[in-house]
Amino acid sequence: MQIESAKIALHILRSKQGRFQEFQIPIRRGMTVLDALIYAKERLDHSLGLRFSCRMATCGSCGMKINGRPMLACYTQISELKSNSIKIEPLDNCAVIRDLVTDFTEFFEHHRSIAPYIIRKDITEKEHPSKEYLQKPEDLEKYLQFSHCIKCGLCYSACPTVAADREFPGPQALAQAYRYIADSRDRGLKERMDRIDTAHGIARCHFAGTCSSVCPKGIDPAQGIQLLRRYVLSLKR
Repeated sequence: MQIESAKIALHILRSKQGRFQEFQIPIRRGMTVLDALIYAKERLDHSLGLRFSCRMATCGSCGMKINGRPMLACYTQISELKSNSIKIEPLDNCAVIRDLVTDFTEFFEHHRSIAPYIIRKDITEKEHPSKEYLQKPEDLEKYLQFSHCIKCGLCYSACPTVAADREFPGPQALAQAYRYIADSRDRGLKERMDRIDTAHGIARCHFAGTCSSVCPKGIDPAQGIQLLRRYVLSLKR
């Protein structure tokens, strides 16, 4: 299906008015949703609130719902949407600051709660290293995909368990917990288990898989959570 007109209609949910506002945007080849939003803000309504930075799907700043699906605006081509009308809303499961800008405070608190860094017992060597911590290629493969997370919050927004339980860490935090537990250099397994094996922790995941379906980097958080469950069960044997 080809876009038939020279313009695209953006229907953006405005937080102050509580309704959608339409913007007619002239389109060009290679135009992204972010390009269209910037055009609307710079030329049609300076009060439009949105957040972006790198414009190359690296920073994760421009996450939003595009036609009902969490996506990165900078990574989404207008032509790929195959429609003359695009509905744009802020991400679910996050408080709205203004228009398309959401508050990630809770999201990052969950991320920090799983200690997203290498934990070692040899503190002196860690703080004043005298050598490298060597790692085999097969050890790297165990967690490599999860190290590509850009913390865009799309998986968190798409998660039905997060919507029902705000104390649930969410797929991003749990997948990152697996990333560090699976790292052969890390010694923080017990500490992280104490944080995620709770009434609101990993057992609350229903394996809906929506987190993996929306990840712009091709990461599979649902797989990470299932692998993490294996560690939890192994500790209880």
